Amino acid sequence: MKKTDNPDNPQTKYYHRKYPQQHQPYPGLDSAMSPRPDCGEQTYIGAARLAGRRALITGGDSGIGRAVAIAYAREGADVALSYLPDEETDAQDTAKYIRDAGARAFLFPGDIGHEKFCTQLVKKAARAMGGLDIMVLNAGYQQFSDDIMDLTTAQLQRTFEINLFSMFWMVRAALPILQPGASIITTTSIQAYQPGKSLLDYAASKAAIMAFTRALAKQLADRGIRVNGVAPGPIWTALQVAGGRAQSTIPEFGMDTPMGRAGQPAELAATYVLLASDDASYTTAEIYGITGGNHTM
Repeated sequence: MKKTDNPDNPQTKYYHRKYPQQHQPYPGLDSAMSPRPDCGEQTYIGAARLAGRRALITGGDSGIGRAVAIAYAREGADVALSYLPDEETDAQDTAKYIRDAGARAFLFPGDIGHEKFCTQLVKKAARAMGGLDIMVLNAGYQQFSDDIMDLTTAQLQRTFEINLFSMFWMVRAALPILQPGASIITTTSIQAYQPGKSLLDYAASKAAIMAFTRALAKQLADRGIRVNGVAPGPIWTALQVAGGRAQSTIPEFGMDTPMGRAGQPAELAATYVLLASDDASYTTAEIYGITGGNHTM
């Protein structure tokens, strides 16, 4: 990797030009995006900060989940990935990076929008890895709709089942397994703080995740389990090209941030590592914004 005396300019360190217009059917694949999201495949260097840990990551096949999975593996953790069956090719590719790092990878395709699957997922992942130390509740559902009159009850329910209800189901299944020192990390969004008019249901679910994270942290503190969240801003992932925004807005995605560009999944991985590590032993009930300058307070 290139060494320099000066840090890179954050405005130009990652892709900072207009994106080609593109659309994929939900849930979308990283491998079919142009350009492909940077998940740290060539850049993340681990330092054994999570050696011996066992992590479950929802939405771990692509985007932010993929970046976190690669980083965790390079930090010494075994990783279980949850993802939709349609994302199998991305999941297999992510698993290869995990194994190349010397860690174990376990793949669990299925729909976290169903309580039974969530309960079984946690139990199977813990059984496969011999325990569970880290839960990254990252998977999300986002479909834009400009008018509340066009927002169906089915979409509203689906958004909350995947984004919020799944967290309740998985945490309840995990509590008999998690030991003191465990870490739960949720993914909320800048939309919880600065909601866009086209993401009414998504923004509402992400605001609920923020409250869920902080309340859960207070419940679990006396068990020695920390709960924190990450609030990404505009990050280049398959959510954006699979119905998460109008296709006409794709080219200038992220350019309205103070940083002048969208973020890449790789730029979030280190924060998820920090929150899972002992370095954050006194950190709980916090939400870390990674937004390119669109502040969360």
